[in-house]
Amino acid sequence: MDKTKSPEVVAGVIHSAFFQASVLAIMKKKPPSLVSLCLGVIGRHFEDIIEDLAEIAAIPSTMKMALVAIARRRRLLNDDVIVALADSSWKILDLSGSEVSDFGLSQVVKTCKHLQAVDISRCSKLTSVSVSELLQNCRSLEILRWGGCPRSENTARRCLRFLKPILEHVEGDSWEELDTLEIAHGATSLRWLLWPKVEKEQLEILSEGCPRVIVNPKPSPLGYRGIDIPREARLDVSLDDPMVEDIDPKIWAVSGFVPRTSPSPVSSSEDLPIAEKFRLAYLERDTRLAPKRAKNARQHQRRAEKEWVTMNSRAKALALASLASRSLNIRN
Repeated sequence: MDKTKSPEVVAGVIHSAFFQASVLAIMKKKPPSLVSLCLGVIGRHFEDIIEDLAEIAAIPSTMKMALVAIARRRRLLNDDVIVALADSSWKILDLSGSEVSDFGLSQVVKTCKHLQAVDISRCSKLTSVSVSELLQNCRSLEILRWGGCPRSENTARRCLRFLKPILEHVEGDSWEELDTLEIAHGATSLRWLLWPKVEKEQLEILSEGCPRVIVNPKPSPLGYRGIDIPREARLDVSLDDPMVEDIDPKIWAVSGFVPRTSPSPVSSSEDLPIAEKFRLAYLERDTRLAPKRAKNARQHQRRAEKEWVTMNSRAKALALASLASRSLNIRN
């Protein structure tokens, strides 16, 4: 019996393969949802609605998280924004690189008590006061990210004592015999700590006092010591990436947002050439001033539009007719 396939069968297989490839291509290129487009428009003009966030915050929790993610990337995330948008159903909170202070974080953790993953890295306005409240209020916290800048590194070192469990009236010879109810204080649920610049001394303290906490796990096909590493415990991703994956990144590109990348060893600043130091200083200044330039550009555009309406008689007539129509509708 001839086992070779007939031309019809081969043609059918090829057609099926092309059809599946076409379907996959369409799925990959599907347009963004209407919600994502609306969030993109709101995010582009986010600074204009910050004062009114408390009044318009009656929206789904996922949309609130998306707005927080956009605000963070636009360098607009502060106490007013995070307090106005905080939702009790949140399980993820990414404040990295923001202007949120102790007041903002303390208020948020009173509302969001079911947080499982939190990123407070590069938050120079946070101190051990609010971090202590975070660990006390969020008893389901499994993943914590901190450090990343001088002030945040100092806060992390001061907060090590909060991670270490304090035992009261416990009899036992090993950690395996302990029950969480016997642990009076400490981050009892914490399992993953991301601290890229952790020093040897702090690692030893964590290893001795917090054996359940895994610091800076290295991703691998087999996981970490046979344990699957959660996506939120990877250094090369941001916690809030899924919230904005369908939103045009051009919205925050003008504000100098830099995506998170895997840490790599870098030589100290003393070893850099003088030209490289000037280049890095220029890039830092350019990134810092980018939001202000973008805001000035929008203000200039609005001013130009208003002047055009004032100078153009037809446009002025249309504007007056629109106001008159609105007035009549309100009266009716």
